[in-house]
Formats: sequence, C-alpha cells, structure tokens
Amino acid sequence: MFFSMIQEFTLDLRAARRNSGLRQVDCAHLMGVHKTKISNFENGRQRPSIKDICLLSMIYGRSFESLFAGIFEEVRQDLADNLPSLPEPTPHYGRRLNRERTLRSLEGRLKDNPEGYDS
Repeated sequence: MFFSMIQEFTLDLRAARRNSGLRQVDCAHLMGVHKTKISNFENGRQRPSIKDICLLSMIYGRSFESLFAGIFEEVRQDLADNLPSLPEPTPHYGRRLNRERTLRSLEGRLKDNPEGYDS
C-alpha cells in the first residue's frame, strides 16, 4: 500500500509541474535546490520534506491536500476502518471529554467533510 501511495504522489507531482508549465530546472531554482532533487521527487527516488512539499504547494498553487489526494483517501479509509474498534480508555483517564469531542469530530470529518478539517 505505501509503495502505491508514493507512486501516486510522484505521478501527481509530475503532473502538477507539467500543468503549471514549469520545467524541473524552474522549480529547482525557485526552491533553491539542484534540478536533480526535483527529478528524484518525481521518480520516487527521494521523499520530499515537509518544507519541500510546502514549497511545491506554493509554486504549483495547489493545497497540500490536493498534492496528496490519493494518500489522503487511503488514510481516510484506514481511519474509518479503525475508529469503531478503538479501545476505551482506563476509568481514571482524566481527559475523556476532550477525547470524545476529538473522536466525534474525526468521525464527522470522515463522513461529511472529505475536503476539510474544520469540523
């Protein structure tokens, strides 16, 4: 599964660059890196850091989530599968209300708000 997520990300990254009309060398210059780094990202030979992803998101005018659309969908499904079987905390756990609120919000985001995280 992880390999398919990386492969999908690399394809999305390449498509975003091509759709932007930019060359690898253009992106590399804007990021202050060598063009080999962009090539490595697009071919799955190197994983971008969070900073790299933020830079690419800004360059391409795409949200972080849109660059990871396929991965987010797989993660959403994993969370939806795991949420019902989450074990109950021990009785002395003091943050039960925060936990319940967080889980309700998560459940709402998984069902009703696939694009955002404001719920």
